[in-house]
Amino acid sequence: MDKDTHVETVVLLSQLKPDDTIEIDLDLDELDATSAELKATYQEIKEYVLNEFGLKVSNLYISQVKRKCGLEVGENYNLPRSVNTRVPQCPKEKEDAIRSALKYFAMI
Repeated sequence: MDKDTHVETVVLLSQLKPDDTIEIDLDLDELDATSAELKATYQEIKEYVLNEFGLKVSNLYISQVKRKCGLEVGENYNLPRSVNTRVPQCPKEKEDAIRSALKYFAMI
């Protein structure tokens, strides 16, 4: 049995100079506009609705409208303790204002 072990590694090293560059053309119109950086926060939506329409809206109303529009809504940690708790529904006027904000922020 051979007790001596020999390992050989072959590595190909590049000979690029530090001043060599690679140019890439990127068309921003083709990028997916659903990344998190492009989405407005609930606070930004509230401020837009208040400034544009003079209405105060809650996170609940915003999430209801986002669901109606098929947008992703985060998990709610303030769930009611009782199953039969009545949840207020967003009034039409506020829903229209929130939809306007979602369009303004290019979310719908």
